Amino acid sequence: MRPICDMPADRVCKTIHQYNRNPVPAADMRKLVEIAEDYGKVKNYVYARFGGIASLSKLYPGYTVQNEMTGSGLRETLGMPSVYFYLAVFDALGDIKCQWTRTKTKILKLLNQNEGFSEADKHYLRFLLKVNNAFEEALNQKPMELPKAVQKQYEKVAALVDTDRLHKYLCRQVRKYHVNLNTDRTDGFSIAERAYRYADHGIYISVKEKRKRIFVLLTDNNQYKSQLFIKLFPEQDRIEIKVPVNVAVQSHRDYQRQVGTAVGLYTMLTTDEGHCYGEELGKYQIRYADWIRERTGSYNRNRNENPGRKKYYAQKKRLEEQLHSYINQELNRFLREEKPRVIYMVKLPKPHARGGDKKINHSMAQWQRGYIRKRLWQKCREQSIDIVEVFGKDISNECSECGRLGKKEKGEFCCPACGYRAEEKVNTARNTKKRGQGDGALKPRGSFGS
Repeated sequence: MRPICDMPADRVCKTIHQYNRNPVPAADMRKLVEIAEDYGKVKNYVYARFGGIASLSKLYPGYTVQNEMTGSGLRETLGMPSVYFYLAVFDALGDIKCQWTRTKTKILKLLNQNEGFSEADKHYLRFLLKVNNAFEEALNQKPMELPKAVQKQYEKVAALVDTDRLHKYLCRQVRKYHVNLNTDRTDGFSIAERAYRYADHGIYISVKEKRKRIFVLLTDNNQYKSQLFIKLFPEQDRIEIKVPVNVAVQSHRDYQRQVGTAVGLYTMLTTDEGHCYGEELGKYQIRYADWIRERTGSYNRNRNENPGRKKYYAQKKRLEEQLHSYINQELNRFLREEKPRVIYMVKLPKPHARGGDKKINHSMAQWQRGYIRKRLWQKCREQSIDIVEVFGKDISNECSECGRLGKKEKGEFCCPACGYRAEEKVNTARNTKKRGQGDGALKPRGSFGS
């Protein structure tokens, strides 16, 4: 869910989750699914109509899109309440803006690596990528008509280059890298304050019927006033409400250490001093993977049988919650005991299943590395702790003592050059810290402690 407001530097956005206490009745779930389906249809309509080059001028500030969507007749065709319709419009509009940002970032990266351009060429293209109006005019092959101050800057940088050649280059790159958005998701929708009401230990949610709301009893009595996201799990007769809240950033005077880490499949975190956290992660993951493998056949046979399907999802959810609870407990213990000011960690690649052991391969597939990373970043943001990511090439094969390449045998690292020996993950964590403090750090995504 996209942040709905700018936050002060001393606050961070945190997502709170709420859940239904009792199964959502089938009739009520159908009404919620209908909203989600319509929500997706509106987003796809906006993607198709305003996601291209010709609509760039309409994206900022977006009122043109809103007015055109009002006149499109789509809301009336769907019979969709305006509160959901316009949320879907602006949700899709935000996605389009983000996609254009990603496209520009990609082109800028390629531009900086291109040795065929002069510095004047690169400067001109950077100008186009930075100035929205100029970017739009170049892509649509229109004369540059910019505000006076910007026009003077443009004429200055344009006088030194072949603008036609560079405009054609820019068009080629956009055609190559810009993605046309589309969504098939019908598992949720955003909801504004005027479309819901907390009361009676639950929440009343507006549906497509006029002046009708369905009631969902919740597991807590907390009430919020903000834009929410309703995630649907029709197979399980349940919903999940995601609530963005601003929380104060904590600052710990005694958190001063710099800690190198190594992330593992069986032990979650190992530090450069040999401290281990999440040593039972492997046990939890194997149990989860074994259960998935054993139950897959039974689930497929009972896919159309409601009781069997519900039982499968309920058991799966319990195992996931146990795993995630353990991960969060160990991350909290890691921060509490290590008291870091800076954490160094390897930028993780996408997981790949390797080897012939099906059990290990399935465990790799179920590895919660993405969840671990996300939770660690969130906890560090909340506690003013910096995370520095480092390059990971050969980091586990390199000796942290002398820098030569060594060997790994049965979980131990051995360096034939200097004789250094250490537990494999400890050596990796030491290398991570060395690279982070040296020239191996990646550009930080955000500094939370400064």
